[in-house]
Amino acid sequence: MTETAVKTLKHYVGGKWVELDAAGTLDVTNPANGQVIGRVPLATAKGVDEAVRVAQAAFPAWRATPPINRARFMFKLKDLMERRFDDLAKVITREHGKTLDDARGEVRRAIENVETASGIPSLMMGYGLEDGAAAGIDEEVVRTPLGVFAAVCPFNFPAMVPFWFWPYAVACGDTYVVKPSEQVPMSMAFVAEMVDEIGLPPGVFNVVNGDRVAVEALLDHPLVRGVSFVGSTPVAKAVYARGAANGKRVQAQGGAKNHLVVMPDANVEKTVDNIVGSSFGAAGQRCLANSILVTVGEAHERVIPELKKAVEALKVGDGLEPGVGMGPVISEKAKQRIVGYIEKGQQEGAKLVVDGRKNPAAAGPGCFVGPTIFEDVRPDMTIAKEEIFGPVLSVIHVDTLDEAIKLIEDSPYGNAASIFTQDGGVARRFRYQVPTGNVGINVGVAAPMAYFPFSGAKESFFGTLHGQGRDAIDFFTEKKVVITRWFDNLRVAGHHGF
Repeated sequence: MTETAVKTLKHYVGGKWVELDAAGTLDVTNPANGQVIGRVPLATAKGVDEAVRVAQAAFPAWRATPPINRARFMFKLKDLMERRFDDLAKVITREHGKTLDDARGEVRRAIENVETASGIPSLMMGYGLEDGAAAGIDEEVVRTPLGVFAAVCPFNFPAMVPFWFWPYAVACGDTYVVKPSEQVPMSMAFVAEMVDEIGLPPGVFNVVNGDRVAVEALLDHPLVRGVSFVGSTPVAKAVYARGAANGKRVQAQGGAKNHLVVMPDANVEKTVDNIVGSSFGAAGQRCLANSILVTVGEAHERVIPELKKAVEALKVGDGLEPGVGMGPVISEKAKQRIVGYIEKGQQEGAKLVVDGRKNPAAAGPGCFVGPTIFEDVRPDMTIAKEEIFGPVLSVIHVDTLDEAIKLIEDSPYGNAASIFTQDGGVARRFRYQVPTGNVGINVGVAAPMAYFPFSGAKESFFGTLHGQGRDAIDFFTEKKVVITRWFDNLRVAGHHGF
């Protein structure tokens, strides 16, 4: 794309592409080549206020829309997303850098959330009892929408993560404001075009671009009833604290340091395939990536040589090119941070067996760091404790399953953990004991389907209700208890009954 073709994005508010009060713009770059592909405006608190008020104005009419009619918009969106499937995937790859196959997987996950939200007439059903409180008194629970909700989204899944939240909120009868990452705003702009095409009423779904100023404005705005966040743990803590202090519902997904445990009886070929996909897919930039490989007993000698060969054969490059297995990281700043962790690992005595800094792609243009593997890693090393969010895998060897579980228990994070074994008893014990929100058994990326919650524990999640599925329905609605008694009017003078 030439400089003259670079487009400055707008905000999607009230069913229109608008300019809000802004504090300048940021360049959006393709991390595979450093080329500027767009400019994103940074809304001020005044601009955010305008968007929220538009969403609030749309709420009464949208709330009054029957759930079955709201669901029909989800069916329309699902159909359009299927038809524009590869178009959206290519937008994701260009602005994020992940391979086209990874991007397609992301779009599929987004569509699955739309499919689940389309079941809203059933998902919002309440419950009750005749004579539930006393004789002649009925009691029931009904769900009601609350108003305006917002999402503050990360760069690593520019299309999928917003879909953990907004389809459910909108299907429930709420209105919504999405604040995409300023690093990858073009995917949600593409989604907004599709939302516009299906004819969703103006103001029900809105996209506001911005940085920290916009986030704080959403957290402080009195008309915003709740905020969903995905990002690093320090920011998740701050978002949760600020939103809760302002009386909002908050679900804040934080960082991770996920462990993948390999037992001696694991299927080596399948296990290695899963390790490569889990640790180096999307260049390791996902909260379900396994960044610590724990080999138990003889598993080390069986798995590590095959893993090293598979990783060295992984082609790194532009995610749009055929045969590429791993793309760049999101930015030059991210690249330098990851390189710093590699250097730190060496300084602390870990054995560097695959050095991503020496990958051929790392010498060319773009923000490339090749897949990296450390062995002889101790739990007290920086690379074993801190979230790197890049293609760096640390291998820790232990003798027993108890030691492997203890590593996971000692981690401050609790997003996910996986085990590879053919022993059902071992697998059951693992799933029972590990204190993580998501558990994989012979699954490298323990990503829940849309009708299950995207769980998390300890420092990886702040809140009570998670994204996706019935948790999302509970988050975006209030349970209203209705207690009813009807008096017998048959004895009223002049009343002849039926």
